[in-house]
This record gives sequence, structure tokens and C-alpha cells, in this order.
Amino acid sequence: MFAGYNAWANRRLYEAVADLPAPQYRAHRGVYFGSLEGTLNHLLVTDRIWMQRFTGLGSAPDRLDAVLFDDFDELHAARQAEDARIQRYVDALDDQALAGSISYRRVSTPEAQVQALAPALAHWFNHQTHHRGQAHAVLTGLSGRAPELDLLFYQRLVAQGTEPASR
Repeated sequence: MFAGYNAWANRRLYEAVADLPAPQYRAHRGVYFGSLEGTLNHLLVTDRIWMQRFTGLGSAPDRLDAVLFDDFDELHAARQAEDARIQRYVDALDDQALAGSISYRRVSTPEAQVQALAPALAHWFNHQTHHRGQAHAVLTGLSGRAPELDLLFYQRLVAQGTEPASR
């Protein structure tokens, strides 16, 4: 459910941000990663870091504030591809995999970490929601409106059959 929600919320957010002029998209707005550009890039950065931890595949940026894409359209395309990758990964998890653990090193510290997979997934999806909330607040301040992103709204759409259900 969270992988489907994540892709849905990202799609709605990116559609709304696409209408902003570039100076507003790039302007510092007091959120942790500065701007909408910084925040949306951070979400892609951390998704790539976590997916590398989960799967051992793909690139993992070495800075949480890396700007992977200066161009919004390129970032949007990369976001869509990453969301599809996330969905495929999560859909393939079975109970045995969810009961397992992962080992990794944090970007900011060299110590090895061992983490149970299910709680790591919960953290990851919660992190995405946290920073999407910051982007939502910035978008609301800039445009006076932002799309509905509540999980319950997504769940209702799935129940109505207007959004595909994930497993």
C-alpha cells in the first residue's frame, strides 16, 4: 500500500509543482533542503540510497543534499522511474523477506548498521511523507493551493477503483 501511495502522492505533487515558474521552484523557502528543487532532489537521493541498501543495486549518492537533476523535467522522469522501481521491489517482498534484516553504512557516519527490514521500510515511507509535507507547505505558500496527499484520500480512491491497488 505504501509503495502505491508513495507513487500516487509524488505524481500529484510533481503535477502541481510543474506549473510553478523556475525562480519560485528554486527559491529558498526555509525548509530543511531550502527549496522545492532541493527537497524533491533530496527525496530522490534518499530513495536511491535506501534502494541500494535494500537491493544492493543502483547508485547511492554520498550526500543527502545532492542535486541530482537541475532540470525539473529530468528530475520528474527520474522520480517516475524510481517510483516504478520501488513498486516492483516492494511487490516482490514476501513474508520471509519482510522478516529479514539489512546491513549498511549511513551516508553521514561510517559505522555498520543492521536493521530489520520491515521497520526500515516503515521509516523510509515515513521519511518520504515528511519531506513531501514540507514541499506541500511550500507549494501552498507559493500558489495558494496544493493537491490532496492524505493517505486516507488515496485509500478511498483505491477502494473506488480509480487508483490501482497494490498488493
